[in-house]
Amino acid sequence: MSGLSSKIVSVRIGPDPAPRLDKALAREVPEEASLSRSRLARLIVEGAVRVNGAVVTDAKAKLVEDDLVEITVEEAVDVETRPENIPLEILHEDDDLIVVNKPVGMVVHPAPGTPSGTLVNALLHHFGGNLSGVGGEKRPGIVHRIDKDTSGLLVVAKSDRAHHGLAAQFEKHTVDRHYLAICHGEPDPSDPRLRGVRGVSFEAGNILKITTQLARHKTDRQRQAVLFNGGRHAVTRARVEEGFGAVALINCWLETGRTHQIRVHMSHAGHALVGDQTYGGRRKVSAKDLGDALAAELNAFPRQALHAATLGFLHPVSGDTLSFSAPLPDDMAQILDKLRKTAG
Repeated sequence: MSGLSSKIVSVRIGPDPAPRLDKALAREVPEEASLSRSRLARLIVEGAVRVNGAVVTDAKAKLVEDDLVEITVEEAVDVETRPENIPLEILHEDDDLIVVNKPVGMVVHPAPGTPSGTLVNALLHHFGGNLSGVGGEKRPGIVHRIDKDTSGLLVVAKSDRAHHGLAAQFEKHTVDRHYLAICHGEPDPSDPRLRGVRGVSFEAGNILKITTQLARHKTDRQRQAVLFNGGRHAVTRARVEEGFGAVALINCWLETGRTHQIRVHMSHAGHALVGDQTYGGRRKVSAKDLGDALAAELNAFPRQALHAATLGFLHPVSGDTLSFSAPLPDDMAQILDKLRKTAG
């Protein structure tokens, strides 16, 4: 171990133990220790687990009833990321997790180009040290992200047990996530062009389904690219909520959660998001469709018109079903109001 302050978690093995050390500990370690299975597996490999006084690093080691297992756990330490007093819109918070409505322009996690001003900086200040820690550090557990210029809902873990439980739900694609977006054109099942786009189909209820592989672009590392061999499987569904001819408000939901998935999939289908500088190409709204002023406003929209509007999941500790929604941010709401007045 590294010499940091640490604690010992002692476990006496009960009757009929699981057939191997890692599984036995996952069952026997008390919940209040907040040690996930993945964390226990790392501790075994790191030599932090003793059985009857002897270090055991083999996760497959067998135990018998009444064995004494001692786990040395380093106390959570402060991370280098600095807390910053940045206002947050919090929809829910408890001992294990927090749900926030991220504003446009905020990066989720610090990176070399954005070491400050991020959601993590803001959360560290908000928690004020009252954080049990994730993976041995006093840090929020980021289990999913949305782009800097996408607004909307995010759930963040405050403890190891919550991080593990939430990550498992995202991995199994059981989290309910709906996004509202404004796209160019109106996806229409009668459009012969769409029927000819590989990976694009329609389901009952005029639901657009896009199924491809996604991978990092070969020449532009900041972009994702649609593939049909290699890459990672990705499925997006979308339904038109309101159509205005030249553009439409669509409701998108994810079966998978890949980087830029909605943006690259809608572009692949020929319905790129308004304001998307990365995947929208040079597509413009014509003044003859919506008038000079509104067309100019849509063409100058400064970001991808995308908002993470609803988020639903099972609480990783209590098991309760939680569901949250966040209204459209002002920029998208104002554009929609003008579109409705034009259509009316």
